[in-house]
Amino acid sequence: MSGPVGVVLECAHYDRFECRSCTWLERPYDAQLAAKDDTTRSLIGAALGDRRAPSWLPPVASAPAGFRTKAKMVVGGTAAAPSLGLWDPERGAVDLRDCALHSAGIVAALPVLAAFVTRAALAPYDVPTRSGELKHVLVTESPDGQLMVRWVLRSTEAATRIRKHLPWLLDALPSLRVVTLNIQPVHAALLEGARELVLTEQASLPMRVNDLTLHLGPRSFFQTNTAVAAALYRTAQDWVAEIAPATVHDLYCGVGGFALHLAAPGRRVTGIEISPDAVAAAERGREDAGLSPDAVRFVAADATSYLLDEPADLVVVNPPRRGLGTELAGRLEESGGRWILYSSCNPQTLARDLEVMRSYAPLRAQVLDMFPQTAHLEVLVLLQRLPVFD
Repeated sequence: MSGPVGVVLECAHYDRFECRSCTWLERPYDAQLAAKDDTTRSLIGAALGDRRAPSWLPPVASAPAGFRTKAKMVVGGTAAAPSLGLWDPERGAVDLRDCALHSAGIVAALPVLAAFVTRAALAPYDVPTRSGELKHVLVTESPDGQLMVRWVLRSTEAATRIRKHLPWLLDALPSLRVVTLNIQPVHAALLEGARELVLTEQASLPMRVNDLTLHLGPRSFFQTNTAVAAALYRTAQDWVAEIAPATVHDLYCGVGGFALHLAAPGRRVTGIEISPDAVAAAERGREDAGLSPDAVRFVAADATSYLLDEPADLVVVNPPRRGLGTELAGRLEESGGRWILYSSCNPQTLARDLEVMRSYAPLRAQVLDMFPQTAHLEVLVLLQRLPVFD
């Protein structure tokens, strides 16, 4: 185990009870990492019953601060004096532009984005009165310091003003590559809507991860901790190299993070994703990597149906916090695949899914700390189908 021993991150917003999102802030970082590792091992062990326990690798630590490469900021206040942070029912708008979790590039960009709100006269959305236009600003920074900014608006009312002042913003933020408008018209706790308008010539953000370039579209999923995500993919590469499967299916592959990292000579990798935009981005990443469609192909399809139609030696799954669920875990149990690589952001639902997949036992596992200062984490587990004895 490695991590900054005894480090406790100080935060004035936490001390003033303005933001308590970092629920583990008062714990030294090494204690956080040890607790996550211990809890995950206990949950997985209990779920396995009489199946063998995995070989656990030491947990992967994160930088305690400056690790978030994506900021999700609620816009409050007024157009003349906007705040970028969160909305608290008791305090109203809380400005968190100096949040210590964000990467340096995001921290530097947020004051410029606040100035743009004023310049373009973007009225922040007021929750109690249901008035105003601008709800959120979402900022992503790539490992090369390039930025994508998404303005989440109630309607397109401000689109003309945003387009008018966009040259100023691009000049003020030379690292800015992608700017979009996302339309979220509903008065509900939704981060974004279904409609996206791209305002820049470039529509996706190149994310250099290890020796690959992934192309992140405005609505694409990507881990908020890029450094630990890179470690996750490297671990997956190492484990899969050892078992050397001939065929790999990456269910819900997104922009191709796992699929592209697992490509190898003599291996056929298929990424399945319901979103055609994500498939197009994954194919672009494949081209940048110099991989052929015969080696790595991406299919716009329902992953659950695809699973049983065309079996693979190894199936990769990376579900949301709710886990695979009984139906998909049951289908994996029936699929006959020799291995499953399961990347989970919720050990509790991972444990529940392992109870369903009784024909598999874990070979190895590792906790990766994607989310310092909280109880959340990522855990990677390689499962092997148990032999059947007559």
